[in-house]
Amino acid sequence: MSSNQDSKFFNVFSLVLGILIAIAIVLFAFARSVGANTQAQHVLADPEYVAQVNDNVRPLVRVAVAGQDNSALTIAAAAGSAAPAGALELPADGAGVYEAVCTACHSAGIAGAPKAGDAAAWAPRIAQGKPTLYKHSIEGYTGQAGVMPAKGGRADLTDELVQQAVDHMLEIKL
Repeated sequence: MSSNQDSKFFNVFSLVLGILIAIAIVLFAFARSVGANTQAQHVLADPEYVAQVNDNVRPLVRVAVAGQDNSALTIAAAAGSAAPAGALELPADGAGVYEAVCTACHSAGIAGAPKAGDAAAWAPRIAQGKPTLYKHSIEGYTGQAGVMPAKGGRADLTDELVQQAVDHMLEIKL
């Protein structure tokens, strides 16, 4: 007897579920038809939307092919900026290099870098002379006490700027 009640419940439940699904499909079709007649023209006419779509579908990489005109592959500067997006600004003098580059390691002692103000750690290095300090700062150095990346990891720095930064560090008494 319980199987007959289960069967009736299942049939009624299936009928209600089918009606709800049919209503959802009709509402979806109605919304699509209304949206197609009103929204599509406005969305496609919006220049900001079109620009975003074009930005999203552009290729992520471009390949230069030898023997062909690759002038379109140059990196264009963003409007209103002097440097390409993501480029770091080159410091103007030794103090600027010290603040922008050197302090990253020398303020916290990262990778064995002697901390600014630690005279005991700097004494053996200073005793080697400025030419050695310049050489290690420009070319990089790996020693028992730590690692100095070439130009502090900023390959875009000139040798003169690195030397000015070393001089600045020596002037401020490290």
